[in-house]
Amino acid sequence: MSSVLLVGLGGALGSMARYLMVLGVGRWLGTGFPWGTLSVNLIGCFLMGLLTALFTGPLPVSAETRLFFTTGILGGFTTFSAFGLDASGLLDKGDSGAALLYLAGSVALGYAGVRLGAAFIRLWS
Repeated sequence: MSSVLLVGLGGALGSMARYLMVLGVGRWLGTGFPWGTLSVNLIGCFLMGLLTALFTGPLPVSAETRLFFTTGILGGFTTFSAFGLDASGLLDKGDSGAALLYLAGSVALGYAGVRLGAAFIRLWS
């Protein structure tokens, strides 16, 4: 299957998963703060670290499989464009404290998620 089709199919699946998760988290925690976007970004970063470490370590897979899962599914699932829009929305509402917390928390916790995901694979392999 062509790389473009693999990325497109994975991206569609990831986008649908993101949409459903943002809806679910919004219902659970409310929509006054972008909890849904934060959740998908943190989970996506964790999974990116986990899958990358897994696929290049204890469970080697083809380049096409890596492309489908990382660029495709996780690329569709994570939402840093929405991240920027949500931060801008908080600033537009005059909530600079929440915007700063959201920006810093997303970056720091996203990085931590990537490292933690990779560490899980190193720990169990």
